[in-house]
Amino acid sequence: MVEDKVIGIDLGGTRIRAALMDGDGNILARTRLATEAGQGLEHVLNRLELAVNTVAETFDHSQIIGIGIGAPGPLNPKTGVVYSPPNLPGWSNVPLGDILEQRTGLPVFLENDANAAVMGEYIFGVAKGYRYVVYMTVSTGIGAGVIEDGRLLYGRNGAAGEVGHMTIDLNGPLCNCGNIGCLEVLASGTAIGRRAREILARDIRPSIMREICGQNLESVTAEIVELAASQGDAMAGEILQQTAVYLGVGVTNILHLYNPEIVILGGGVAQMGDKLFEPMRAVIKQRAMPAYCQNVPIVTTKLGDDIGLYGAAAGVIAYRNEALERKQHLHQKVD
Repeated sequence: MVEDKVIGIDLGGTRIRAALMDGDGNILARTRLATEAGQGLEHVLNRLELAVNTVAETFDHSQIIGIGIGAPGPLNPKTGVVYSPPNLPGWSNVPLGDILEQRTGLPVFLENDANAAVMGEYIFGVAKGYRYVVYMTVSTGIGAGVIEDGRLLYGRNGAAGEVGHMTIDLNGPLCNCGNIGCLEVLASGTAIGRRAREILARDIRPSIMREICGQNLESVTAEIVELAASQGDAMAGEILQQTAVYLGVGVTNILHLYNPEIVILGGGVAQMGDKLFEPMRAVIKQRAMPAYCQNVPIVTTKLGDDIGLYGAAAGVIAYRNEALERKQHLHQKVD
C-alpha cells in the first residue's frame, strides 16, 4: 500500500545505503554513508542507526512498518543473525535483527544480498507478475536468489541458490570456496581480470589492454577488458567470449535445475551488454532442453545500483502483515 512506508538498507563492507520508500517503490528519502567496517562492530551498528534516523527524520514514524536489510552472508534470515562475513571484520554471530529492533522500535527483516535482489525484482522490477524467478548477480563474485511459486527458496538453512559454486569445469582453477572449476572462479569479474593477466603474461600478441594499464599487468581488471573489447581488441574479445560460454553453461544449469519463467542478471559484468549476452544466449540455445528455455526471457536488471535498496524494502512489503504485528508487539514491550 502506498501509505505504508518502509526503510531499505543495503549493507556492504564499504558503504551503507538507506532509503525510505512507499509501498509502490517510490524513494522518498535516501542517504549513503561509509561503513567504516575497520572500526568495529559497535561503530557499524551506530552507522546503521544513523542511516535509519536520517531517512526517517522528516516523516511520520507511525507510518513506517519495518526495516529491511540486505547484507553479505553468511547469515540466517529466520533468526536475523549475521555469522562472519569476510568484509565485516569482528562480526561473529551478531543478532543484527534484534539489535536494530531494540534501537529503532521497528521490526527488522534480514536477507542475504542475493535473496534481497530477487525480491526487489519480484516486487518492483522486471520479474513483477512472474511466480518462478532466478536473479543471478555477476560481479566480484557470483550469487543468486530464487523465487519458487512466489516465495523465496531458502533450503534447509537459508543457503539455497548458491549457483556461483556449481562446478563448470572439472579440471578448472581452484575457487576460494575450496572447490574446483566453479562458475564464480571462471565467469565473475574477478575471474575475467585474472584470466586477462594470465593471457597477457604469456601471449605476445599486441593488445591495447597493455596500454590502458600502463604496462602494469597486475592492474588489469574486468573493466579494462571490457573497454579494450569495445575498441575492437581481439584478445579482450576472446576473453569475454570465453566468459560468455561459461555463463551460458551456468544459466543452462539454472534453467534445468529451477525451471524458472524468467532469469535476470545483475552486477557489473552483466552490464557489459550484447558482447556478452549474444554469445551467452547462443550457448544456452545450443545446450538447454527446449522445454526449459523456450519463452524464458534472460534479461538484465532495470533497477541498477539501487537493486539492493529495492530488495531490502521488498523484504518488508512481502511480509506486511507480519511486520505490522511485530511492530505492535515491539511497542507493547516498550510500554
